[in-house]
Amino acid sequence: MGSLEQALDHTIFKYKEFVFSLKSFLVILMAILFTMALLWVIKKILFRKRKAMDASKHGSLISIFQIIKYVVWIIAILIILESFGLKLTVLLAGSAALLVGVGLGLQSTFNDFISGIILLFEGSIRVGDILEVDQDLIEITKIGLRTSEALNRDDIVVIIPNSIITNNKVINWSHQSHKTRFRIKVGVAYGSNIDLVEKLLKESAQEHPEVIEHDKIKARFLDFGNSSLDFELLFFSQNIFRIENVKSDIRKAINQKFNDNKVNIPFPQLDLHIKSGK
Repeated sequence: MGSLEQALDHTIFKYKEFVFSLKSFLVILMAILFTMALLWVIKKILFRKRKAMDASKHGSLISIFQIIKYVVWIIAILIILESFGLKLTVLLAGSAALLVGVGLGLQSTFNDFISGIILLFEGSIRVGDILEVDQDLIEITKIGLRTSEALNRDDIVVIIPNSIITNNKVINWSHQSHKTRFRIKVGVAYGSNIDLVEKLLKESAQEHPEVIEHDKIKARFLDFGNSSLDFELLFFSQNIFRIENVKSDIRKAINQKFNDNKVNIPFPQLDLHIKSGK
């Protein structure tokens, strides 16, 4: 028994009055394992009905779990430090000047951290939300303290500093209703039958399976362009993230219907007059 106590008290590292022994290592290991087990239990409790919940509620629970995880780890670290006799008030007071210097040099990093806390507590952006940032459509997959991870439409992982989301203008498509209106613009040659063009545009949208609420499909005559009569097709869809594929299919249908009905899509033309003289 005495040899076991001696082995546990064996000094691994010593600095002035601070002694790090094998017992200290086991205390840290047990604290980490207990914290991980506690977080695992909390996660299981929060997500026990994961299949039945909708996407918005699932995103909110992920944010809540992130907050709980950070708080639990902070408490665990504080308990470990206190168990070693380290007084946190003394440490903070002694390192105040250093913290000020580091803070001045890492303002943007601290801004990202504060922005991450705001995102997690405010809940305006959740995991699974579809955002438009810098004209790029992305789906949020993870919200961290400093950065968030997202997936764009090319299936590329995008790392975004949280301050960009909180400080810039960001469109959250997921805050819309479960449908969003989109538009396709097209021009036809002068002299085309306007009523026929509008009819063909509506039919092209109605035939696509991703287009909903057919009674709200609109075809508008926008303007007299330089080389064409300009129209706009408006329709609703729930497929927000992959809407460009839907638009591509509808454009193909429009082109086919125009060809079948002898409706021409013009290309820009320029008349050049040459004057001859001395």
